[in-house]
Amino acid sequence: MISHGNLYVVAAPSGTGKTTLVKALVESTSTIIVSISHTTRPKRSNEMHGIHYYFIDVTTFEKMVSQHEFLEHAIIFGHHYGTSKSMVEETLAKGIDVILEIDWQGHQQIKQLFRDAIGIFILPPSMTDLRERLIKRNQDDPKIIQKRLADVKEAISHINEFNYVVINDDFTTALHDLKTITEAERLRLPQQAKKFSHLIASLLDIKIV
Repeated sequence: MISHGNLYVVAAPSGTGKTTLVKALVESTSTIIVSISHTTRPKRSNEMHGIHYYFIDVTTFEKMVSQHEFLEHAIIFGHHYGTSKSMVEETLAKGIDVILEIDWQGHQQIKQLFRDAIGIFILPPSMTDLRERLIKRNQDDPKIIQKRLADVKEAISHINEFNYVVINDDFTTALHDLKTITEAERLRLPQQAKKFSHLIASLLDIKIV
């Protein structure tokens, strides 16, 4: 019997290394995929449509909102982001885990629809380290970097709404922690009881002589 996949929400302050960690996790695990969000943000030079995001205009995004095509959507730094409802539901029904890379606001929306969604919050080792990462990645101008740093406190204030916390100080350790979380979640009773329902039934039906 195919068990229902787990839905993970991974959130973190900008520059924490969330995307790199999730990419490594998905590449090393065959039973989990990352949901590709829709966004109105301009495509960066190193990004590809349909791989990093679905890049769409505001009119298209608003039409999708009106047709209830998103599980969650939010405005982040002036741009719209949304998670496809049909993609997530169809993938989970196949027994495949799905990871959503969204912010704490999206996590709140997802928990209202999927009470069993598993929240993972990734923290940087320090604010100094986070600032250096944002500068080194050379994706934003200084004003945007300051805005991202200013929003860190707000994001972290919602950390108690999540199930797990991973510190991305050493990448190998952080990736190991993420893998451990996903492996442990697959072994929880609801997942195992459904997956091995016939075995459990047969064991319970054994006649003791």
